[in-house]
Amino acid sequence: MTTPENAPENAPDKAFEDELEDALANTSGNKDLTVVHLMRHGEVDNPDGVLYGRLDGYHLSELGRQMADRVAEHLASRDVTHVVASPLERAQETATPIAKAHGLDLATDARLLEAENVFQGKTFGVGDGALRRPENWKHLVNPFKPSWGEPYVDQVVRMMGALDAAKDAARGREAVLVSHQLPIWIVRSYVERRRLWHDPRKRQCTLASLTTFTYQGDRIVSVGYSEPAIDLVPAHLRAGAKPVQGKGKAFGA
Repeated sequence: MTTPENAPENAPDKAFEDELEDALANTSGNKDLTVVHLMRHGEVDNPDGVLYGRLDGYHLSELGRQMADRVAEHLASRDVTHVVASPLERAQETATPIAKAHGLDLATDARLLEAENVFQGKTFGVGDGALRRPENWKHLVNPFKPSWGEPYVDQVVRMMGALDAAKDAARGREAVLVSHQLPIWIVRSYVERRRLWHDPRKRQCTLASLTTFTYQGDRIVSVGYSEPAIDLVPAHLRAGAKPVQGKGKAFGA
């Protein structure tokens, strides 16, 4: 099982789910073992390829709803006692079938919001987006902070707060948090002791994926990654895929 000390650079942990099942079975009755699944929302209806960021009005597409239902089915047998989502519509709509499957009320946590971004509301396609305009280049001077949006450190602080709150709410059981690609990847990078600045194309955080943190008491002892709806994810939206003309990838969505 992946631990913060031996985390691979970006390789999927294909055996993670089986290992998690074994760990849970071997610690039956251990109230100190808590599992928090951090899920990225499903596909969004975004025909114009806008980097929608924190904008209201962006809902799941029909395919995105199928992704949400698939993950709800995948988690139906889990001991989930707490489901919480970012306030944005796409996250709320992704989390709703999961909460319903477990007979739970859906909670909201603003700490799970998408990262702030100066390019919010602009197109970000190949050769036809905001980066063609020289007036936007000043926002790219510091990729380490980054200069175009919310500092990575600030994202770590709020996301760790959301994770810890969910761990406390589901102590000894499981929680599901629905958030967004960039904050999920940043908090995982922090836990796995990687640098926070990175190539957005190499984020391992596909639509409707689960990044799973296992706590022993109050300490994270392992991190896993799974893609229950990968067969529904278009090829150009998968981790490591190259941008395709006319098909916005909306990094950080």
